[in-house]
This record gives sequence, C-alpha cells and structure tokens, in this order.
Amino acid sequence: MMLPAVAVVAGLILLVWSAERFVDGAAATSARLGLSPLLIGMLVIGFGTSAPELVVSALAAGQGNPALALGNAYGSNIANIGLILGLVALISPLTVHSTVVRRELPILGGATLLSALLMWGGLIGRLEGALLLVLLALFIGTSVWRARRDGADALGTDTEESLAVHPLSLRAGLAWTAVGLVLLVVSSRLLVWGAVAIAQGLGVSDLVIGLTVVAVGTSLPELASSISALRRREHDLVLGNVVGSNLFNTLGVVGLAAVIHPIQVGAEVLLRDWSLMAAMTLLLALFAMGWRGRPGRINRLEGAVLLAMFMAYTAWLVRLVLTAAA
Repeated sequence: MMLPAVAVVAGLILLVWSAERFVDGAAATSARLGLSPLLIGMLVIGFGTSAPELVVSALAAGQGNPALALGNAYGSNIANIGLILGLVALISPLTVHSTVVRRELPILGGATLLSALLMWGGLIGRLEGALLLVLLALFIGTSVWRARRDGADALGTDTEESLAVHPLSLRAGLAWTAVGLVLLVVSSRLLVWGAVAIAQGLGVSDLVIGLTVVAVGTSLPELASSISALRRREHDLVLGNVVGSNLFNTLGVVGLAAVIHPIQVGAEVLLRDWSLMAAMTLLLALFAMGWRGRPGRINRLEGAVLLAMFMAYTAWLVRLVLTAAA
C-alpha cells in the first residue's frame, strides 16, 4: 500500500506542475499566433486546465477502469464549484461582468441534464460518448464564431492582463506546451496506477477513488489559476475558468472515456453524485447570472454555502472509504 500511496502523491505533484506549464505555454503560443484574448480565456485557459482530467480519464478508461474516469470528471466538477469557487468567494466576493460567462452557464446546465439522460439506462456507451464529443466540438465552433463577431468582453480583458504578467516568446511557449503535455501523461500514469491499487487494497470502488483523491488532485490546477487570477482581481477569469472546465469535463472527458471503454453507471451515481453536481450548478447559475441589468455576484455567504456542500459530500465519501477499509 505504501508504494501506491507514494505514486499518487508524486503523480499529483507532477500533475499540477506540468498542467500549469502546459496552460502557460499553450496560452502564450496562442497569443503569439494571433488568437484573441477572449478565445484564449474561453478555450485555452478554461479548457486547458482540464487537461489533467482528460489525460487521467483517458488512461483509466484505456486500462479498463472507466468508473474512475467518470468519478474523476464529476468529482472535479463538484470540487471546481464547491472547493474552488466557494473558497475563492470566501476570500473575496466575485463580481461577474462577462456576458460570455453568463451565456455559458445555461449551456453547462443543459449539458448536466443531458448527462443524466445518457446515464438513465445504466450505461454510457460509445455512441453516447461520441454524441458528447460532437456537442463539445459544436460548442467550441460556436464560441469561436461568437468571439469573432462580438469582439470585446470582460473575460477577454482579464485574460489579456493575465498574459501580460508572464510574457513568453513563441519558442518558449511551444517548448513549455510540449514539456507540459509529456509530463501530464507520465504523471497521470503514476496517479491512475496508484489510485487503482489503493482502491483494490481498501476494497472500495474505482468510482469513489475517482470522486475523492483523483478528482481533487486533478482540480488543483484550476485552484492555482483561480487564486492567481483573484490576486489580480480578474473575477471573470476565475468564473470563466471553472465554467469552461466543467463544460469540458461533462462533454469532453466523459465522452472520450466512454468512446474508449463504455462506462457502467450505478444508481448511486445519479442519486448521489450527479444530483449534487446538478444542484451546485443550479446554485452557481442563480448566484452568477445577475438580474435586472445588474452584474452577477458570488458573495461570502454564497461561497460558504458552496464550500459547505463540498465538505459534507467529501466527508460522506471518506466515511465510505473508512467503512470499507475497516
């Protein structure tokens, strides 16, 4: 049990470091190639911080552990809203000005509802996975078209300021993108092997390990980038990062994992994990959308509610692990 635990810790540390290098390199490369700050914020940073979830879930599905992939995706969504946004809003209330972010929130809600329909029969097959990937491609295409048509947005302004903090040349951006991607794969292999070994040793399901250790670990890049953006008061980038990441997890990560290996879904996923994810997504939309022409806002009380929901859910899962290990 000691060696798998070391593999998980080492894999998580390397995963966080390599994910940050990958996102920094990809964002700098995109900027040097002329991509607008708005698109970089929406696609490169928002989706790029989900690279750990994508690689970990793809490897888990390829090794015959698709439940770990599903737990990783949905657990990361719960951690992104409850842990990251809840903690960040407790530190400093978030004001949302970006119309792009407010437009993406209903799309995230629709994707969340669709995921429940696809799981209803107890299996997310390759056809359903392909559907999720097609929807993700349509969303990306529509986002690119809207960004070119609509022009400036608060999210684009935040991204431009963020890129100016650590400017990289095109060569350095390409190098860090390549290095980050390679190390993402290596660290993900370590993490998946260790997590599966621990699950087998404790007698708990891959799903529970995916929802706890792996999910929180792969969400650490989002937490790091969100705190960094908060220090620069880039509130729209914080929320855009979480919404984009959750969309990518729901459509891309689950879709790719299901295409690689169909995912058996137990009733507890819908009743426990999906229900909480859907409730937190709904609360996020209510807090952040804004009403009567006023910008959305996540205050400290609302952040505390999200964080408390995450902590209660995590305590429940930890109890399941301890009960199985006893």
